[in-house]
Amino acid sequence: MTTIFNREQLISTLSGVKTWDVIIIGGGATGLGLAVDSATRGYKTLLLEQVDYAKGTSSRSTKLVHGGVRYLAQGNIDLVREALHERGLLEKNAPHLVKNQSFVIPNYRWWEGIYYTIGLKAYDFLAGKLSLGKSTHVNKSQTVERLATIRQKGLYGGVVYKDGQFDDSRLAINLAQTAIEQGATLLNHFKVTDLVQDASGQITGVEAKDTETDLKHTFEANLVINATGVFSDDILKMQKADAKKSIVPSQGVHLVFDKSFLPGDDAIMIPKTDDGRVLFAVPWHDKVLVGTTDTNLDDHSLEPQAQEQEIEFILRTFNNYLSKPVKRSDVRSIYAGLRPLAAPKDDSEKTKEISRSHKIIVSDSGLLTITGGKWTTYRRMAEDTIDKAISLKRLPKKECQTKDLAIHGAMPTTERDNHMYIYGTDQEAIKSLITDDASLGEKLHPRLPFLKAEVVWAVRYEMARTVEDVLARRVRALFLDADAARSMAAEVAAIIAKELHRDDAWKLQQIDQFTTLAGHYCIDGNTVSV
Repeated sequence: MTTIFNREQLISTLSGVKTWDVIIIGGGATGLGLAVDSATRGYKTLLLEQVDYAKGTSSRSTKLVHGGVRYLAQGNIDLVREALHERGLLEKNAPHLVKNQSFVIPNYRWWEGIYYTIGLKAYDFLAGKLSLGKSTHVNKSQTVERLATIRQKGLYGGVVYKDGQFDDSRLAINLAQTAIEQGATLLNHFKVTDLVQDASGQITGVEAKDTETDLKHTFEANLVINATGVFSDDILKMQKADAKKSIVPSQGVHLVFDKSFLPGDDAIMIPKTDDGRVLFAVPWHDKVLVGTTDTNLDDHSLEPQAQEQEIEFILRTFNNYLSKPVKRSDVRSIYAGLRPLAAPKDDSEKTKEISRSHKIIVSDSGLLTITGGKWTTYRRMAEDTIDKAISLKRLPKKECQTKDLAIHGAMPTTERDNHMYIYGTDQEAIKSLITDDASLGEKLHPRLPFLKAEVVWAVRYEMARTVEDVLARRVRALFLDADAARSMAAEVAAIIAKELHRDDAWKLQQIDQFTTLAGHYCIDGNTVSV
């Protein structure tokens, strides 16, 4: 059975295109947004991702679609207004993935209620007609009713406000599907190894390698866009070995706990921690996600590791607000992601003060690089980048089409008790797989809701190629319960092997690789001490 998402079919169409209008390097939020924008404008579009969609930063967020309350406190009104507008568009265009989430700021000083109520009224106002609801002040008993495990000693009350919450890698997969449906060609596990330049130094395409077969390809393009996040400098150095550093990776760590530590539907927002950061505790897929940190790193990698002091900071801060303290042994999963922040001009800038707004770099070689930004503004980043290419006469002028474009799977979702809601309109097709083969209705692990049918679906229709692709980014097992995910590896490898006609050696290698990886998401000593 062949679908438009079939890898072999996508690869077979490559030879039919002599010159692409746009080649995008990187399959995270930014690259995928660009692919959708470019394809819907009618440009011949190719996206190449070295590992898997959202493998890096884009699967490791706090799962919020938000304006950024802290940017408002910093006076960055334009960034907040833009992000709140984009939040509203995303809720409209991907309602199966974006949820209207209530947040409570608990107040332990008498003046905080007034202070945060006024600030959040400004947040409401900036959202305009795309507001998710008004913020309100609640008294102590109402706060405790909403947050059953909150520390009550010294509690005055709380302020409730609305923001968006989503599943980051599921949105990435749906964007990849949307781009392909719109005529783009997207390939994961396809690594760009070099940029092709003509005699005058202008970039005319890319060299790339299919990492599954090791076959090398050369692709010509009128425009190449570098959308590789924390890997941007690696691509910039391909065109100019002494290219100046443009990115400082800032690490954000999250810990995941069982829902019993925050049993209601509300999230907690802690506006000022010991070192001035913001910390969130957010209900997510029947767990609670707590983070994040902001740690400057000198280097970047595909699998960043949590530092011991980051773990201690989150545990200590979260426990300051709980009547039922969490322990290290309560951590179900731990993950770290790297934000691609623009390199500061001097050492005086702290990462939490470096702007999260995006930046487009135009190289002399004609390469366009888009850096910074955040998940919430991915669509606007893509629009700005393609518009920039048009203004540079690199593409014929065509208007952006994505403001009202429904993303693959889009359907209104109010019923979120069944974990399958995230598939939106694809739910029925997954159910039909189970109708055809009842064994696919079996769960992969007793502690998590995911079914065998979801693995088959991920391989056939969501371009999953490995155990990690499935358990990290199609179903979120690795991020929800790393030990349970480790236990699922053999079963998942067997299902994928059957779908992709892989042998026993491949299965064993997959199980071994994933077991090692999952160890880094467990708290039992697999963290990095600094």
